Amino acid sequence: MALRMFAFTWLLWIATLSWGVGLGAKLFDLLVVAGAWGASPPASFALLPYGPAYPLNPGAFFQPLSIVMAVSIVGALIAGWGHSRPMRVWLWIGTLSFVAIWAITPTVFWPMINQQYDIATGKLTASVAEATALTARWYAWDWFRVCLIALGFVASVRAISLGTALHQNEIGVSSTLPE
Repeated sequence: MALRMFAFTWLLWIATLSWGVGLGAKLFDLLVVAGAWGASPPASFALLPYGPAYPLNPGAFFQPLSIVMAVSIVGALIAGWGHSRPMRVWLWIGTLSFVAIWAITPTVFWPMINQQYDIATGKLTASVAEATALTARWYAWDWFRVCLIALGFVASVRAISLGTALHQNEIGVSSTLPE
């Protein structure tokens, strides 16, 4: 049981730190990177961080982070399964948020990325209105993704706080300050 609690605690901390890093990175990506390429479409699509002109694709950061998140989130859910119902609810909220992000990224974002990149490279023609609408759709969906990441982060932090309280109760530490 002690090994399971140790694994649960570490997996939950890794998940929480990963959610935090992901939230910060996604906000930077949305506000700074997307702010640049979305400033004046379709001309600003030339600033899209894809293709041979850019040394690093954002996916090269987010995909490995997602693997760490997937392992730690699902691992924490499995290791924490014997905990209280509130703990399991928070673990499920984080897991479902992550699954939703993984589902919408390839189905919603990748087609939009391809369309934007095709416009930027001249493979596809789009009017200013069409490119602006595409950018607005991207921003709306990306803010939704940021909300899912924030929800996962909050769920993970809440699970840690419940786990800390549970651990304190197991070892007999009072969670209140002496008077």
